[in-house]
Amino acid sequence: MELLLYILAGAGVGFLVGLTGVGGGSLMTPLLILFGFPPHVAIGTDLLYASITKSSGVISHARQKTIDWKVVATLGAGSLPASILTAVLLALYFPDASAYQHVLTIALGFMLILTSVVLVFRDRIVAARLKASASSRSFSQRHRPAITLISGVVLGILVTLSSVGAGAIGTAILLFLYPALAASRVVGTDLAHAVPLTLIAGIGHVTLGNVDYALLAALLIGSLPAIQAGTWLSRRLPSAMLRPALASMLMIIGVKYAFF
Repeated sequence: MELLLYILAGAGVGFLVGLTGVGGGSLMTPLLILFGFPPHVAIGTDLLYASITKSSGVISHARQKTIDWKVVATLGAGSLPASILTAVLLALYFPDASAYQHVLTIALGFMLILTSVVLVFRDRIVAARLKASASSRSFSQRHRPAITLISGVVLGILVTLSSVGAGAIGTAILLFLYPALAASRVVGTDLAHAVPLTLIAGIGHVTLGNVDYALLAALLIGSLPAIQAGTWLSRRLPSAMLRPALASMLMIIGVKYAFF
């Protein structure tokens, strides 16, 4: 019965990801903690889950040539070493997972709050992106490579600690820094960066013993077909109507983990 429950959980989250575009980490990790899994196991398992479920999207975008590989490389130059270093520091400075549990839950809460804010202000972010595209003299545009690299470092640390943000926060970063990128290239570039980041972060958690492989398999069995179903339905339903409700839920959960 537990295995069936996890398969259904994977299907539910996968369907919502396909329908709304909201990152799986922001939904899956809190759900696994609700099921009774320790935060370190929920986060580690979800990171590998994310890297696998998002990989097909990267292949599709690569075929359509909607990935800016230079931007991916710049983000990755910051995020991947930061992710590895984060896992190494957790292993060196804490005797076991229980000792850094509070670090993970606070990071998870912070990233859930940030994700909910991004969802609420998504339209304003897009509007700011269009306005920024008319100006090439802003600070962010003049120092874009350096800011991209630093953003990658911050994202690498926080995604490794929380499993949340590689999608929603990564997209927001691209929208602000690269306003000239077409929407399809923003999505493709974000995915192409998110897959190696979540994979490296997931491997880091594997070395820490934070991955439940039976749980991972059950989640994948449920989610892979459900993501396709949600994506198909998203073309026929106004999925934007669901975002405020999801944002409110993520905000409430985020405040709980960050401050209580």
